[in-house]
Amino acid sequence: MADDAGGDITVVAFGDSLTAGYGLAPEDTFPVRLERALRARGIRARVVNAGVSGDTTAGGRARLDWSLAGKPALMIVQLGGNDALRGIEPALTRANLDAIIGRIRAAGVAVVLAGMRAPPNMGDRYAREFNAIFSDLARGHGVTLYPFFLEGVAARPEYSQEDGIHPNRRGVEIIVERFAPVLAQAIQAR
Repeated sequence: MADDAGGDITVVAFGDSLTAGYGLAPEDTFPVRLERALRARGIRARVVNAGVSGDTTAGGRARLDWSLAGKPALMIVQLGGNDALRGIEPALTRANLDAIIGRIRAAGVAVVLAGMRAPPNMGDRYAREFNAIFSDLARGHGVTLYPFFLEGVAARPEYSQEDGIHPNRRGVEIIVERFAPVLAQAIQAR
């Protein structure tokens, strides 16, 4: 599937260290593996790695214009995990993601929002407020939601690096296996 100019569709993977590929060889990162998976499905896509390790939603909001400058057809928004790990108030995370998605949509770019979940040590109130952000914003903006970016990988040591947070090579494979069909559908629907 090509863009209007007959070339590859540009997809920007806009996120934190989970997108950037912390601790992984470049060929094992989420964007590289996702591009391969899309091409295997017959979708001509170029997936740009716009992941920044340690990034929060505030950091993503501050650097968004740079990623939009290339006029992508679609952006994956994968942010929020570092907000939860730092205990940033869910209302602030929500406001930042709301602004990010709003700016992307205003630029005429499709969005797939990758949800995150609060770690259990943050308590029930925090988890309830934080975990609701992603489905609420996806519904409010009418964008595609992938409910939990680390589905099938989180809290599974065999799929994580030694830090217990970042996926290893096999963990990324699982994420891509689950995420690629959702992204392919969003690309075809745009």
